[in-house]
Amino acid sequence: MCGIAGIYQFNQESPSRDAIFRMTKAMAHRGPDADGLVISGPVALGHRRLAIIDLSPAGNQPAYSSNGRFCGVFNGEIYNFREIRATLTGHTFKSTGDTEVLMEGWARWGLDLLPKLKGMFSFAILDQQTRELYIVRDRLGVKPLYYSQHTTFFSFASEIRSLLTVLPGKPLVSEEALFSYFSYQS
Repeated sequence: MCGIAGIYQFNQESPSRDAIFRMTKAMAHRGPDADGLVISGPVALGHRRLAIIDLSPAGNQPAYSSNGRFCGVFNGEIYNFREIRATLTGHTFKSTGDTEVLMEGWARWGLDLLPKLKGMFSFAILDQQTRELYIVRDRLGVKPLYYSQHTTFFSFASEIRSLLTVLPGKPLVSEEALFSYFSYQS
């Protein structure tokens, strides 16, 4: 199942380690096999891992591209990762999973990787050079990805309970959204 979380501070200060830890701890049930976090400039990324494809520690996250420029967290499965991996010549893979393929594909193609991906996924990738943060989910939203924007930061996670750990106050319930959810289940 796995779970991802992140914070982007608009003032360019580093998010607190405690905040991203609270976010990942709130979804510990999504990934009992490993957890990890990274803080890079104004961005914190966190991950809870349920090992499925690559059971070794090489599949732990946050993951990095081999050139070190990109750092990311990933939840899901890329069904065609073996085909994409075969096109990534010139790279010696250290794992047998889809996360490393995602990171190397992003390093090579950037946004042009997205049409190549077949699967169910949500992920966040930070370009540590430009400080751009990309947050992506599959076309149908099979893997959940919730987000919240405030005056000083943007946060995202695989579960709402994770977001609630960093919100400055109790969020208000939108009656219109609640009606839509109960009517259309979205």
